[in-house]
Amino acid sequence: MAHEVEQMAYVGQTPWHGLGNQLSANQPIEVWQQQAGMDWDIKESPVQFMDTVDETQSRLITFPQSKVLYRSDTQAPLSVVSQRYKVVQPREILEFYRDLTEVSGFELETAGVLKGGKKVWALARTGQSATIQANDVTNGYVLLATACDGTLATTAQFTAVRVVCNNTLAVAIDDSRGAVKVSHSTTFDADVVKRQLGISVSSWDMFMYRMKMLSARRVKHTEAEAFFRHIFADAQSSPVAKPNEQAMAKALSIYNGRGRGAELGSSNGTALGLLNSITEFVDHERRARNTDYRLDSAWFGPGAAIKQKALDRATLMLA
Repeated sequence: MAHEVEQMAYVGQTPWHGLGNQLSANQPIEVWQQQAGMDWDIKESPVQFMDTVDETQSRLITFPQSKVLYRSDTQAPLSVVSQRYKVVQPREILEFYRDLTEVSGFELETAGVLKGGKKVWALARTGQSATIQANDVTNGYVLLATACDGTLATTAQFTAVRVVCNNTLAVAIDDSRGAVKVSHSTTFDADVVKRQLGISVSSWDMFMYRMKMLSARRVKHTEAEAFFRHIFADAQSSPVAKPNEQAMAKALSIYNGRGRGAELGSSNGTALGLLNSITEFVDHERRARNTDYRLDSAWFGPGAAIKQKALDRATLMLA
């Protein structure tokens, strides 16, 4: 099977790749844990290897500086890490939301396991929502994810989802980028992370104020072309190097009317439309091995970096 999603659960519309267990609203954390495939633990074992003494004799040697992480249910290996590595269990990702869902009005919307257990995540709607113009609605979410293969620190992050096209964008708040990252060399403390993240109405209001400002900023054709050339230029290449022309043309066509919601007044010919075209391109159109790799990239990898670059560039248009 080509998909990298081990298992997942969701509420509402079937997400991304059409996989997963659909749940009714307001299910307890224990149901999510089972249906999202997160009802197992990460176990640890010393790294050992076989040394051949001669043709008839061998010995097992332990390497004390490292340990193997593996799944408790299948015993499948996940990664080799140093002894200093602090494990974050799949259940801890869901437990992060327990008081938020039971007391603060959050609602879990999707959770699951990627790459055989190497990465786990949960996404919950905060209840915050704003309408930029007419039918252009954006909802607020908090994403919590971790990985045990060295590709991601445990990360709690505000995320905005544009309803008309299901595009995602990390909510950048001042210099914090709206995210808290906990290195695996330190212990994950959910309460500390929540305080640092500052889940508040004021943060959401500031982000949406910027989005409304972008929707009011009209864009000339030459500005749009310069925007896309900047986004798709290779920063490692020479300043005169050509950008990725194919990707740029695709994003430009999304902006020029082929994108979902591109005809809305908030997007048509505006700086917000430029940003929306990039988020749609990254989340739905960018070339990827499969849709699960696209999801991984759009939230945590190169795709997320492209969206942040686009947000920064669009914000400069407000100066």
